[in-house]
Amino acid sequence: MTGHLAIVCGSCPAGQAGLRATLAAEFSARALAIEVRQTDCMSGCARPSALAFRAPGKVAYLFGDITLADLPDLVRFAALYLSSVDGAFADARPLGGLRTKAIARIPG
Repeated sequence: MTGHLAIVCGSCPAGQAGLRATLAAEFSARALAIEVRQTDCMSGCARPSALAFRAPGKVAYLFGDITLADLPDLVRFAALYLSSVDGAFADARPLGGLRTKAIARIPG
């Protein structure tokens, strides 16, 4: 494993609907080396469903309002995040709808 993580809130609707397993299967099918974990609660209740991406030395991202319909954008983000040296993106347009769902960008 590369240390890249996607963390799904298990208390949120998407987490309860199986987002962790769906993401893990999609990432695996595309050979994206991102481990998908689920945690009990991410305190993103104002914008459920919450999902975070993080890796050592990279910017971490917290997204809200995630649904299973965001799967194509999440896969695209994951690929871009893996290929980024520091996790930062000069242009947010390739992130699709996720650019409006970002709650926080946390420096690495």
